[in-house]
Amino acid sequence: AYIILALLFVPLLGFNQKIGAGGSLLYNLQSESMGIGARVSFYPNNRVSFVPQFSYYSLFIGPISEWTAGLSIELKVIRRKHVNYYLLAHGGYNNWSNPEISTITDPTPINLEVGVGISGTRCLRPFLEYRYNVPFQETHFQLGFLYIFDCKNNTGGYRNQDRMKNGVKCFKPF
Repeated sequence: AYIILALLFVPLLGFNQKIGAGGSLLYNLQSESMGIGARVSFYPNNRVSFVPQFSYYSLFIGPISEWTAGLSIELKVIRRKHVNYYLLAHGGYNNWSNPEISTITDPTPINLEVGVGISGTRCLRPFLEYRYNVPFQETHFQLGFLYIFDCKNNTGGYRNQDRMKNGVKCFKPF
């Protein structure tokens, strides 16, 4: 857990578009619980991103009280100018505070998830993910934002303005 918390502060060091940080709201369909999440994304503009995450479900917003810390790997399978579609795999540690409310007799602390997601490509990137938790056989959604540090606005996603030559004219047939 301390490693995840430390990684949340890494973006403050100011990397050049190689790191982002954000938060999300979570909804578990089976338990009808809501939670919050925090994440750091390493290499968010690459085809493969590494995303340490922390999530917390509270008794105040549903019957479940638990927290999870782990690492997701995102594989962007379709990359467009304004949107990315990706597959994800997540592994981590799950600490369930009140397992006695469930019919699961021996809850595992291992958290393994697979899923799909869609995200924007600008500096402030909304995202939506659908995840399936293999050990608990349950699904949840994550809706949130990821901010890319040292990002240049109006770059159209992956376009690098620093590599473009000054004075280049684009051909327009009409």
